Amino acid sequence: MSSNISFLPYHFLQAIFLQLPTGTPGGCCGVDDDGVWCCSGDKDNLESGSRLERWRLYPLDPPFTLTRYFFTTTHSFNLTKLLEMEKKGSQRYGTLLQHPLLLVLALAISFVIMDPFKMGPLGDHDFKPVKHDLAPYKQVMENWPRDNRSRLGSGNLEFVDEVFGPESLEFDSLGRGPYAGLADGRVVRWMGEDVGWVTFALVTSNWSEKLCSRGVDSTTSRQWKHEKLCGRPLGLRFHKESGNLYIADAYYGLLVVGPEGGIATPLATHLGGDPILFANDLDIHRNGSIFFTDTSKRYDRVDHFFILLEGESTGRLLRYDPPTKTTHVVLDGLAFPNGVQLSRDQTFIVFTETTNCRLMKYWLKGPKTGRVELVANLPGFPDNVRLNDRGQFWVAIDCCRTAAQEVLTHNPWIKSVYFRLPIQMRYLAWMMGMKMYTVVSLFNENGEILEVLEDPKGEVMKLVSEVREVEGKLWIGTVAHNHIATLPYP
Repeated sequence: MSSNISFLPYHFLQAIFLQLPTGTPGGCCGVDDDGVWCCSGDKDNLESGSRLERWRLYPLDPPFTLTRYFFTTTHSFNLTKLLEMEKKGSQRYGTLLQHPLLLVLALAISFVIMDPFKMGPLGDHDFKPVKHDLAPYKQVMENWPRDNRSRLGSGNLEFVDEVFGPESLEFDSLGRGPYAGLADGRVVRWMGEDVGWVTFALVTSNWSEKLCSRGVDSTTSRQWKHEKLCGRPLGLRFHKESGNLYIADAYYGLLVVGPEGGIATPLATHLGGDPILFANDLDIHRNGSIFFTDTSKRYDRVDHFFILLEGESTGRLLRYDPPTKTTHVVLDGLAFPNGVQLSRDQTFIVFTETTNCRLMKYWLKGPKTGRVELVANLPGFPDNVRLNDRGQFWVAIDCCRTAAQEVLTHNPWIKSVYFRLPIQMRYLAWMMGMKMYTVVSLFNENGEILEVLEDPKGEVMKLVSEVREVEGKLWIGTVAHNHIATLPYP
């Protein structure tokens, strides 16, 4: 064949011959072992100055069934003439092959969605996003008060690199503490400047200093593969009368340890024969019952991002009854239930739904018994909630809501494509407009906002998990950093 043969563009291949042409106006066509070739000497069909050119079509599905094809010049590859052949039988139109740019885009999208190198945040996970309840972004943000003084930014970071991911903080009935549940699986107690931090309790006898005690690396992914062995205490509460410390651990369920500490005793690890996968927080009723959250029936803490990304709602509010040693379901079908707090008069219980960015109320007593109510829609993802001495509720809130989050929430198919992109999670979050944003809010029993404290850029406080108001000071925990923040208040 001649060396000046040029291949037809991809959009040539969209058409289907039903009859192999034997010639064309002003040109010729023929067949050889490789397929169809065509040439044209008709100057009306070519750009000015063009010379005799030849094109080739490789058969897609012999016998040839193409009914239309395009001539282009070797020099410019511009469409110059469409030659229609006699139609015999049916023909197909509109395939991607007639639009080369769309074809390339479709192939690229397919490659990206498949993510063959598992570069994206989903990896091999069978991702099944669903729609879930989320208040309109604009409505929430327009009604949310702002802290123009950014008061959280003036807080202090204490015990830097001495505590690792102190998610929950507690003080005993004698005012000693703080106690903190750490990412390395320990519950530690502050003993003053002379002694410092000491280990108060462990959630399992399998705890190993070699595997579990990783210092500042305890809050990184290096610890994740050991979490199931070491434990991850997420909620701490002292029983005032007995002095016992009750612990909600992400892997070991609900536990208790005596006033002197030691290895905690499991109380609730299963329900109905199935394991409690993700115990998160707790509170103790004056009748001895212990209310605690189980964040998901499908995922444990290591996979908590999938709970958020999918929007799944298999979480529960549970109640443990000490006399009978039984666990009961109070509420089911919750989207990442997290923090939990009884009201001062114990007529209702407040809990957070992290995925849906809201604070909820469940009535335990009175004419509304058994009813669930919305307390507030929040500007970010809430974690723990704690009561102060005035019967008000402090809520720790992380990151921020964005308009893009709302789009993904209501369009699971877009979410499925987006999070399969071979891009790291932090960049996907950045493209959604998410940024490090920290806020703690104070609510009264009626759900009215009394106080908003912000660090809008997360310069001092990041990923806050809990706020305790003790003797004129706010103690603020964090799930992923190695310090405790404090702030004088009021």
